[in-house]
Amino acid sequence: MAVSGLSAPITLLLADDHLLIRASLRSLLSEFPGFEVVAEAGDGREALDLAGKHQPDVVLMDIAMAGLNGLEATRLIRKEHPDVHVIVLSMHASERHVLQALRAGAQGYILKESAPRELELAIESVARGKLFLSPGISRQVIEVFLGQMGEMADPLDQLTPRQREILQLIAEGHSSKQIAHRLDASVKTIESHRASLMERLDIHDIAGLVRYAIRQGLVSPEI
Repeated sequence: MAVSGLSAPITLLLADDHLLIRASLRSLLSEFPGFEVVAEAGDGREALDLAGKHQPDVVLMDIAMAGLNGLEATRLIRKEHPDVHVIVLSMHASERHVLQALRAGAQGYILKESAPRELELAIESVARGKLFLSPGISRQVIEVFLGQMGEMADPLDQLTPRQREILQLIAEGHSSKQIAHRLDASVKTIESHRASLMERLDIHDIAGLVRYAIRQGLVSPEI
């Protein structure tokens, strides 16, 4: 049923780079009264654009998407459209992955192995402005988020949004020239950003950046 107090359906944006997963989610959500899928995105950049266009109540966001990953897309959506809520759908239950999503501004974190009813509850809760985490996520993660978020230093937070975007593109195997073309910048500017992010992360080779990006969940190991 629809959220109590809300006369209109809860509008949803699906963001996942796999068409079959989006189709499955859309089919599942159609079984829940009170939900309406208004758009689908195949990558983080498209999710950001569609969030601005449709202003959905909730975005269901995958993390590992090429070009602009789900974490960075979440950061930008929450910054540019604070009334749009984000639920991250992930296969990872580790403290690191959950905290990264929450730091990015996600208000929900659901494991992909969750039951359909759990997803329904998550959407209803987050649409009300509440935090929702899968029961499969350890209590320790919740305590860390609630009690120590201000004290924790995440190296990824030291990077600017543009540097995080460049880090992902480097990890996906793009050259400085390709990144410059994609971001409409000069090669010199891209190399300057790369040198700066290497210094901030204290990582001084491309292989190290790739490993770091994989550990942070910015890219999938198979990329």
